[in-house]
Amino acid sequence: MTSPIILAVDTPDIELAKRWISATRNSIDIFKLGLEFYLSHGYEGIAAIQRETGAEIFLDLKLHDIPHTVSKAASVVASLKPRFLTVHASGGAAMIAGAVSAVSSTSITAVTILTSLSQEDLTEIGFQGTALSAAQGLAAVAVKAGATSIVCSPHEIAGIRQRVGDAVTIITPGVRPADENSGDDQKRTMTPTEAISLGANFLVIGRPITSRWADGPATMAERAAEILASIQR
Repeated sequence: MTSPIILAVDTPDIELAKRWISATRNSIDIFKLGLEFYLSHGYEGIAAIQRETGAEIFLDLKLHDIPHTVSKAASVVASLKPRFLTVHASGGAAMIAGAVSAVSSTSITAVTILTSLSQEDLTEIGFQGTALSAAQGLAAVAVKAGATSIVCSPHEIAGIRQRVGDAVTIITPGVRPADENSGDDQKRTMTPTEAISLGANFLVIGRPITSRWADGPATMAERAAEILASIQR
């Protein structure tokens, strides 16, 4: 059974990324590599991580451009066969369909509303209605266009699950263990157990685990195992 935790490997240091992955492999199967890592190391950096660690990759590029450009960008990384590749749902149906057409064994994963945005932020940039209604609408458009996974705040899990059904994978960042102070830019958060109980399939967790690296690989591994155990109780 695949672990529900996706570790956010948020570092441009490729050697450190490999060490983080190695330290947590007993509790985690999928690892998120984002834009900073990709801009630092490119296609070959992702391939090196896969080759040297055997890890499955959540490639978090959040592609957002005209459909042709997104399709071409997705085709560049298609041969890496990441487990997930993110695009912005707000790019629209044609853009999402373009990404879907460019890959064969990767789940195109549509990001709805960023967890760093509050309701006030959404109103300010022109979204009408609530974060939930906006996320539901974006998720519905994305799934109709062929996306098979959705990224959303934990507060939108239940509403999106109701809208898109059980076959779609829901992935949520903005997850913090109950004993962890956030101290970052995530505004709409929830505990891992709560998020899973609402219908999330995977939880993206970074700093609550990676911050323990300073105390050594064993401490980081223990923290990952603790969080996994709390979900599985």
